[in-house]
Amino acid sequence: MNDTIPTCTVARYLALRLAELGITHLFGVPGNHLGPFLTTLRAEGAVEWVGTPTEGGAGQAADAYARIHGVGAAAVTYSVGAFNLLNSCGGAYVEQVPLIAVNACPPYEQWQNFRAVGLLTSHMSPRAESNLDVYRQVTVDAQVISHPGLAPAQIDTALTACLSERRPVYLEVMEDLWDEPCPEPAQPIVRRERPLGARGRDMLEDAVQAILTLIQEHPGPDGRPRPIVWAGEETDRYRLGGELVDLVEATGVPFCTTVGAKAVVDGELPQFHGVYNGHASHPDVRAVFKDWATCRIGLGAWSTSKNLGGEQCVGTDWVMAAHGGVSVGTSYFPDVQLVHLLPALQDALVKAYGTGGLYADYYAESYSYQGAREDRPAGLAQHRASLSVSAPRSPRAERLTYDGLFDRINHFLGQETPENWTVVSDAAFSLIGSMNLSLPAGGFLSQISWLSIGWSVGAATGAALAPEREGARPMVFVGDGSFQETCQEISTHTRLGLRSVVFVLDNGHFYGIEQMLVHPEYYSGQDRAEPDFYNVLHPWHYDRLAAVFAGEDTPASGLTIARPAELDELLARLADPHDPVNAGPLLVRVRLDRHDYPRAMAYKVPRPS
Repeated sequence: MNDTIPTCTVARYLALRLAELGITHLFGVPGNHLGPFLTTLRAEGAVEWVGTPTEGGAGQAADAYARIHGVGAAAVTYSVGAFNLLNSCGGAYVEQVPLIAVNACPPYEQWQNFRAVGLLTSHMSPRAESNLDVYRQVTVDAQVISHPGLAPAQIDTALTACLSERRPVYLEVMEDLWDEPCPEPAQPIVRRERPLGARGRDMLEDAVQAILTLIQEHPGPDGRPRPIVWAGEETDRYRLGGELVDLVEATGVPFCTTVGAKAVVDGELPQFHGVYNGHASHPDVRAVFKDWATCRIGLGAWSTSKNLGGEQCVGTDWVMAAHGGVSVGTSYFPDVQLVHLLPALQDALVKAYGTGGLYADYYAESYSYQGAREDRPAGLAQHRASLSVSAPRSPRAERLTYDGLFDRINHFLGQETPENWTVVSDAAFSLIGSMNLSLPAGGFLSQISWLSIGWSVGAATGAALAPEREGARPMVFVGDGSFQETCQEISTHTRLGLRSVVFVLDNGHFYGIEQMLVHPEYYSGQDRAEPDFYNVLHPWHYDRLAAVFAGEDTPASGLTIARPAELDELLARLADPHDPVNAGPLLVRVRLDRHDYPRAMAYKVPRPS
């Protein structure tokens, strides 16, 4: 008989694995089923528990943390907590974010009682697999752990799938298993990449050759090739920013990004021509991307409605390399991984055109070829300068506008602040307005496809705590309707002493983007004096919430701005490290006119007849 006391338990096993993945913070809302695990987690000391007011906020924080760090985790309790976390997990699944969802469920004994006599206790459902079933829809692996001897294999399988597929996984652990003995972790968790076999190499060569042929078949008016790269979200998810930089620097090819990939690489790279977002693009960017470039090479870009901004499809002069395959015009090459395509395409382009042979300033070229025009920048430098102003465009401007706010913020971030910032943008007008900010690599986060309103407030917590962005202050842009969904997550900012700046864009307390999508004629000033009733919000004094969340040792500040001069004064205070508004989170209520909207949305507004 062996009386040796085991050195590992299921709780300790999971804690050790999370620490092995470099996870420094676990986000969540506790419950009695989760308590034993959190006690063990604290005893181990490598992973810090961050309690959030809501499970949704925990998921948002874990999502943003994972986007920066490569993997994140949230822990909740059964049913009432897990179903609240589901939205965040769904977003992570759609946007390819590796998130570990831990759900502590009632003990094995209670499930046996239910099976025998129908006894239900707190949070249980008569459908024993109810939590598991819904999470199977939004994860690449879902495990129910009910046997301590099987726990290590189940945990390792899920974590390996999370890293390999770069999508969420689900671990449902029965409460009475946490303290049960199990073997120590053995082999490390490693990502399993899809191998490049002989057939894969042939497919890769065919795809690269097809891209070269597409470029050759679409020359500019001078006979020279004129491609443009459209770098997208998968360059971020697959950590291919370095390979992207290598490609554009070796070839000189101009490139744009999607909104979600705008800070995968530094926005000051000479070849960077801006953010392309379909009809919602800046007019200068759209002109060079669609009208001047003769073919478009999407690398890791997703053809979502947000990325295409009102366009319904891509054309036969496009390349779209994403989701494990490459389409070139009307041809498709399956099982071509982006990680292999980028260096292979770089080598082929250098061989065909020489080092730097595709270098061009498409703004200057189009200006020279098509002739001077007042609304066309003379070069890339002029375009970038137009996005950043140090003062209001009109010195007599009485009210802030979306465009005035973001133009001024762009100048502040680039010229006036000594600090490092991470911009976290919410959905709707906030995202449209912020997409042209010029930021360094890693300086921008957004949820570009799932678009769960309010995501940014909780996400800022994870962004601030990710080791790779340590010391960077979160700057959040969120609409008033979105903020009402998740405002309580400011409590976490305050509790942790995050020096976040949260701009709540209050456009007269209504859902501006929904009005734009359903009845855009409201913004033309012709037919509708009032917005649709269902878009109207109850008005809040958003800045006053800072006093609610502040404590004696946890300061928080709030203020309201409505005029350009007030924005200038605020930005001067943010640049002063001794100003008390920089001691903790700052809530800024930005008063905007109901009929205002970002210029990028003008394509949707009917013109006066």
